[in-house]
Amino acid sequence: MDYAKELEKYAPAHTEAQVAKEVAKIKMAANQNNNAEVYKFCYSAIDLTTLSCNDTRDSVQAFARKAVEFGDKFPHIPNVASICVYPPFVETVGLEVDGTPLRITSVAGAFPASQSFIEVKALEVAMAIENGADEIDIVLNPGMMLNNQIDEAASEVELLREEAQDVILKVIIESGALKTPELIRRASLVSMFAGADFVKTSTGKIDVAATPEAAFVMCNAIKDYYNMTGRKVGFKAAGGVRSAEDAALYYTIVQEVLGEEWLTTDLFRIGASSAANNLLTAIEDKEVRYF
Repeated sequence: MDYAKELEKYAPAHTEAQVAKEVAKIKMAANQNNNAEVYKFCYSAIDLTTLSCNDTRDSVQAFARKAVEFGDKFPHIPNVASICVYPPFVETVGLEVDGTPLRITSVAGAFPASQSFIEVKALEVAMAIENGADEIDIVLNPGMMLNNQIDEAASEVELLREEAQDVILKVIIESGALKTPELIRRASLVSMFAGADFVKTSTGKIDVAATPEAAFVMCNAIKDYYNMTGRKVGFKAAGGVRSAEDAALYYTIVQEVLGEEWLTTDLFRIGASSAANNLLTAIEDKEVRYF
């Protein structure tokens, strides 16, 4: 595919001023979504994440077991969508979640920097899937995008899409590194052209993670791509989503830009760790520190 020509079919991104104006309106609308029902849905959309340098099989096993046992302690709240871990822990999670609806997400493809040989990235994706991953989160190479190497960046995603044919593929555009609405829009569209099932804001491993402004631009790219192709691509906010109000704001962005039909866990996810406890606290109206 000639990605540059494909991009020409789409209108340019909103300007920063336009984005700021629209996000301000959405923030006002989000006030109506600060309620227990929305918080419950947001909790059910979480990819419950542990991506620490000190993760071990024992710590990941205990983490996954708590997620599995969640329904026994909170039967009135739908459980998280998946558990997200590094590739070596996929099998560990799989042993705990077997027989439950919980899915296994693995970051892969030289997460978080995407700076490795494509053969290494492909092997890591393949091994994560072989070990039981249902969903794979990869990173669109930020350096290539910033250097206008669009074809190279997209070709890597295409190749990894081939490795992940039978699983959900989420492509992280690292919006905090790209910064401008135009680059964020291009990265989102390129990821979708190359086969992404979701576009995701960030890794959470650099200073600027998810922002409402980036989410607004990305959701508009998803909308325009859907109008052009008829294919629905999901949106995932990750990195810096901490409070119940943060989660409700991203819910509202999806609601306002993409509509109610995108408010399912098949098309909307939140990558979170601390947000899980904060959503539970807001739902229960008392401090909850379950995870």
